[in-house]
Amino acid sequence: MDSRLDRMIARLTTQRRALDRAADEVRLVPGPVLEIGLGKGRTYSHLRKLFPDRAIIAFDRDLHAPADAAPTGADLVLGNFRETLPALSGGPLAALAHADFGSEDKARDAAQAGWLAELIDRLMAPGGLVVSDRAMRAPRWTALPFDTPDWPYFIWRVG
Repeated sequence: MDSRLDRMIARLTTQRRALDRAADEVRLVPGPVLEIGLGKGRTYSHLRKLFPDRAIIAFDRDLHAPADAAPTGADLVLGNFRETLPALSGGPLAALAHADFGSEDKARDAAQAGWLAELIDRLMAPGGLVVSDRAMRAPRWTALPFDTPDWPYFIWRVG
């Protein structure tokens, strides 16, 4: 049985691998990066490293990240995803969306994945990628192979 520390290391290592791969694959796709689920700002900080010249817009219900791991101004959008994501419509389409919203409540996560995928899809550029810690589905998305022996993570290309 793995310890909570073992599981955290597996999750973060897999997450970094997924984001690094996604960054390589969307280099030529124009548009901002969306961080859906800012949390403590760890992946936002990594995305800033991967995309130093792109806008990175982070969404969350509340701000829990320290100041050095959170965007400022219009790049930080707080509130319910059902309201904040549609408000971004009409702007440039995103090259990458990272949706990190998983919890220990699998039923709640599955229900959220159902409606969240549709909202994310509306914001994505063709050829862009969606990366997530939970399985999601949208008609324009094609799952990409991604070896995740230690922790489940998913990558889709938007058609």
